[in-house]
Amino acid sequence: MTTENIMPQLTQFVGQYVNINEITPDLDLFASGRVNSLFAMQLVLFVEKEFGFKVENEDLDYENFKSLDAILGFIQRKLA
Repeated sequence: MTTENIMPQLTQFVGQYVNINEITPDLDLFASGRVNSLFAMQLVLFVEKEFGFKVENEDLDYENFKSLDAILGFIQRKLA
């Protein structure tokens, strides 16, 4: 999968939960206060289901999920 395939899916999913007009790829979703821990659980489940791999305990790092860019990089590393 390429960035062009993954990013629109991520943006659509996150857009359902983040109450902003425009989601920039580098927006820190958690530091901005726009999402909470329940969203984090939903995000992990979405990533597992949509991209077909298990998110392991060691993958549950803030740096992997803090922004769309970070999530994209994490998915690409797992699929490589």
